[in-house]
Amino acid sequence: MSLELMTLAMFATLILAITLGHPLAYTLAAVATLFGLIDNGFSIPMLFDMFANNAWGLMNNYTLVAIPLFILMAQLLDRSKVSDALFESLYIVLGGIKGGLGLAVVVVCTVFAATTGIIGASVVAMGLLATPALVNKGYQKELTAGIICASGTLGILIPPSIMMVVYGGLTGLKETSVGNLFAGAILPGLILASLYFVYILIRCNLDPALGPPISKEEALTHTARQKWAMTLKSLLPPMVLILSVMGTILAGVATPTEAAGIGALGAMVLAFFNKKLNFQVLKESSYATLRTTAMVMMLFVGGKFFSTVFLSMGGGDVVADLLVGSGMNRWLVLFVMMGIVFLMGMFIDWAAILLVTVPIFLPIAMELGFDPLWFSLLLCVNLQTSFLTPPFGYALFYFKGVAPEGYTMMHIYKGILPFVVLQVISMVILCLFPGVVTWLPGIFFGS
Repeated sequence: MSLELMTLAMFATLILAITLGHPLAYTLAAVATLFGLIDNGFSIPMLFDMFANNAWGLMNNYTLVAIPLFILMAQLLDRSKVSDALFESLYIVLGGIKGGLGLAVVVVCTVFAATTGIIGASVVAMGLLATPALVNKGYQKELTAGIICASGTLGILIPPSIMMVVYGGLTGLKETSVGNLFAGAILPGLILASLYFVYILIRCNLDPALGPPISKEEALTHTARQKWAMTLKSLLPPMVLILSVMGTILAGVATPTEAAGIGALGAMVLAFFNKKLNFQVLKESSYATLRTTAMVMMLFVGGKFFSTVFLSMGGGDVVADLLVGSGMNRWLVLFVMMGIVFLMGMFIDWAAILLVTVPIFLPIAMELGFDPLWFSLLLCVNLQTSFLTPPFGYALFYFKGVAPEGYTMMHIYKGILPFVVLQVISMVILCLFPGVVTWLPGIFFGS
């Protein structure tokens, strides 16, 4: 079988197995085993050595220790109800303007994103907390679903982000270290949150029926001084935690793994002061952390096996020759790569996409002269759409699971479409202004 046919067959087998509903981590490993045996002349010892070396390299990667620590931090924060107090204060502060409650959701999710990278926790927490308030005030169902789903996914981009830790551990390049990725993701994440904020503000002012303000009586129950005091009181604890994690990384005081340990301890302290820290909370948080970490690492191992076999048999060269050797303009090649990632995001988990595409696409991008850090952040912003794009966007199902009665999947699908467009617009902004990504890493790390 020719190399080109082998490459096509490997991807076709993977897509078929995923479509049939097999577990993703085991599917990646099984497809890698099948085609690894074919490529190596069915030499089991040779393939076993290859897999053992790759698995050992993953388990020996110090950077990946940050994954369970950041997950534990997210689980503790979710159970400490830090976001509840912030939403309640912003409910009063912003609720008096058109679309104000939607804006409050965006602000809370942005702050929450900077303390946790777990999308499920963000969407479910805000779905339970904010959806009843928005529905009771007459917000359109589609807009409510779009606001909560889109804002809840900010955690995968705004650091500290599990995606960035996985990406940095996967590439091993200095340019795409976890510290550089964290610094580079700050402005794109804030730009995306700002696009959501402005969109909600404009749309609700053009059609106030979509997001009416709270009553004047309710808005005037607190003086301006009381509103400021409420907001600062609820905002200060998460901001201290954000600064303790991101500040130590950007200042070069701690590695991302060490900062993750600080974050987990800080989340425990917040839970203690909120009187939510007890044995049951620690038990549930630890169990959820163990389960999520095991899932991520199994995906990591399966994806690593797949990419290793694919590259060792020359599949990466086939894709590179197809794209680079086609004579297309480099921006058109970039568009094709981003289009492939976007389409994969409709059907496959972000971690699998990352593990399959990065070893292939990143060398191509560097050969075309694109900055590896900039390309990496563009890819990560693109991957954020995988949580929103039908038919298998995880954020949509998280929200449906906690949405009030009367919400259909069609309401949710219609609601997220404008926000997917905003995510694409943010990618265009990064293409037009690459300094948005590279500026902060240059300041903090001289990259």
